[in-house]
Order: sequence, then C-alpha cells, then structure tokens
Amino acid sequence: MTPQQTAVSQVDHQYRNQGGLWDSVRKAAFIIGSGLFFLVAFRNSLMWHLQSFWGASGDFWQTQWSKLLLLFQGKEASLFFVGTMLVPTGMFWLFNGIFMLADTTGKPSFITRYRIQLDKNNPVDSAHLHHAIKIVLRNQLFYSAPMVFVTYMIMQATGDPISPQLPHFHWVLLELSICGLLEEILFYYSHRLFHHPAIYKHVHKIHHEWTAPVGVVALYAHPLEHVLSNMLPALVGPVLLRSHLSTTCLWFTLALLVTTISHCGYHLPFLPSPEFHDFHHLKFNQCYGVLGVLDRLHGTDEKFRETKAYERHTLLLSMTPLTQSIPDEPKKSQ
Repeated sequence: MTPQQTAVSQVDHQYRNQGGLWDSVRKAAFIIGSGLFFLVAFRNSLMWHLQSFWGASGDFWQTQWSKLLLLFQGKEASLFFVGTMLVPTGMFWLFNGIFMLADTTGKPSFITRYRIQLDKNNPVDSAHLHHAIKIVLRNQLFYSAPMVFVTYMIMQATGDPISPQLPHFHWVLLELSICGLLEEILFYYSHRLFHHPAIYKHVHKIHHEWTAPVGVVALYAHPLEHVLSNMLPALVGPVLLRSHLSTTCLWFTLALLVTTISHCGYHLPFLPSPEFHDFHHLKFNQCYGVLGVLDRLHGTDEKFRETKAYERHTLLLSMTPLTQSIPDEPKKSQ
C-alpha cells in the first residue's frame, strides 16, 4: 500500500469511527426520548389505574406524612436530611451488613453459593474490607452529607420539596424513571472519563483495587469520583424535577441498593443481575453504564456479550446458581 493510500485509509477509518460515535449518540437520544414519550403518554391511563389500586395505601401514607410534618414543624431542613441522607444510608449499611457477614464468615450458605467469581473473596480479606469501610464512611460523612445540604438549599429556592401533599403514585413512577435515565447518561460518560489513562491512575484506580467487588465497594472511591460519578448523577434528577422529599428518599434508597447489588459479587434469585458490573471490575474496559443501554450503543459491551457471564446476565428465577446451570468453559490445559 502506497503512503497516499495509507493516509486515505487512516482518514476513512477516523471518519467511520466519528460517524459511528455520532450515530450512537443519535440512537441514544432517540431511545431515551422515546422512553420519556412513552412514560408521558401512559401517565394518565395505566398509571391512573395503578394510583386507584393503591388509593387506600396512599391515604395511609398521607396520614403518616402529615404526622411527620407536625413532628418536624419548623425543622424542615432536618426532615430533609433524615429523608435523603439518614434513611438511604441506613438501608445501605443494613443491606451491606448482610453481605459482609457472608463475605467474612462464608455463612449463610444460601448467599455464598451464588458467588459470581468462585475463586475470589472466599473469605474476603479482612484488612482490605476494613480499609474500604473507612473510605466509604469518609465519603458519606465529608462529601455526601454536604452535597445533600446544598441540594436542599437549591430545591428549597426553586420549589417546595416538603409539600404537605404527597405526590400521586403515577407521578412518582414517572420521576423515578426519569431519574434512572438521567443517572444512566451522567454515570456512563463520567465513568468512561475516569477510565481515561491520564485520570484513571490518579482517581478511578482506587475503586478498581477490587477486581472481585463486594457490596460496600459501591461507594469505595476517590473523593472526586464520589462527587462527580456517584453523587451527582443521582442528585440531578430530583433537583431538575423539583421532586417531593418522599420521592427523593425513595430514589436515593433504590439507587444505593441497586449499586450495592451490582457490586455484591452474588447473583441471587429474584434480584437484579450483577453480572454486568462484576464483569467491568474483572476486565476494566467493558460495561461502563448502569442499565447497559449506552454500552450497547457505543459497543462497550462487545467482549462481555461473547462470554458466559452475558448468558448469566438475567433475572434468576430458580434456586440453582447460574454458575452451575451455565458454567464457564473448562480451561485448556497447558
């Protein structure tokens, strides 16, 4: 091939790469936009029926909310902190306490038999785990808490996050869906940014010390990453939507539980599959997102889709571990 042909080939390859990226962005915008349109279209039909079904429950929670407002009368900032920080954080540590018991003792076997990487964390290194817990507590105390306070100031200035009236059921579902989509976009691109070689070794490498993650590692990160990639993607939705405290509390709790499951290292029955993010910790340069939509559009899950882990990336509806029903290929002898 002549030098001129080589130059033309390189330009053509670069153009196709840029075109592929732009095409992926347009596809992502189309899919996300279509999803939002679908949610809005069904807001006053299917969601209305769900709201009617839960009407009695809604009356019950409205009564409890009114009592809570009376209890915290004049202390709205404290109530916001309880709902957005203490409740989600308490659920995070309760959930992780169960996983840490399994990680350190190997019991109960009901959990440990569903381990994804069978040869890792069996049991987990105690010193490594204690260090991770310290970093997580630091992030929650010195970074999450101040960000929640700033969030309250913003939401108080732009709306009424502690309104006496609870939001309707269908509106809560719509807001949770939008928050999930926004988190997917912001987390995917910030996560890929932290994998840039110039940034990775200084920031994100800390999180990837765990090639076989455990639940508490979900928040084990450099402060910069914790702020920009863990907290910010979750905060943007409620701020933009001017969400009610009840919705924000529910969203933060769900987000923390989902990321815990993604890092826990166990593919348990009837819980979301953690295979996707577990593979990311194992291979580093695959599976950057939460939902996997942008990974598919950008091709950052191609290697993952060629593995047994991809076959196991499904909701487990039986009691048989997927490592048994879909085992890895036997290693070739040297």
